[in-house]
Amino acid sequence: MQKNLTDALIVHCIDFRLQAHLNRWLDENLGKGNFDRVSLAGGVFDFETVLRQVEIAERLHEIKKVVFVNHEDCGAYGEAGNRERHAKDLRAAREELAELYPSLSVALFYLKLNGDFERVS
Repeated sequence: MQKNLTDALIVHCIDFRLQAHLNRWLDENLGKGNFDRVSLAGGVFDFETVLRQVEIAERLHEIKKVVFVNHEDCGAYGEAGNRERHAKDLRAAREELAELYPSLSVALFYLKLNGDFERVS
C-alpha cells in the first residue's frame, strides 16, 4: 500500500456549533486538506479512542503534529466541563502522547463558542 503523507492530525468534538469556526481555523493554520481529522464527542474525553486514531495516522500518514481542541459548553463533559477541566485533560493527553510518540509535536486549544481559540500551555 502506498503511503499518503500529511503533516498533522486534529482531534475535536463533534458539536455542530464548532464546525464553521474549526473549518476557518484549519484552513488558516494547517492548509486546505493537509491534515487528518478526527471528530469525537468530547474531543480528548475518551483518550483511548483518540490514541488509536493517533497510532493509525502516525503509521499510515507519518504525521508530525497533533492538535487537540476541546471546547466551551461541551455536552460530553456535562457539568464538569469547565475550562480548567478541559485544560487538565488536554495537558494529560499531551503528556501521555509525549511518552508514546516523543517525536510528535502537540498543540492544545480551548475553543469558545464565539470562535475564539485559546492556546492551552
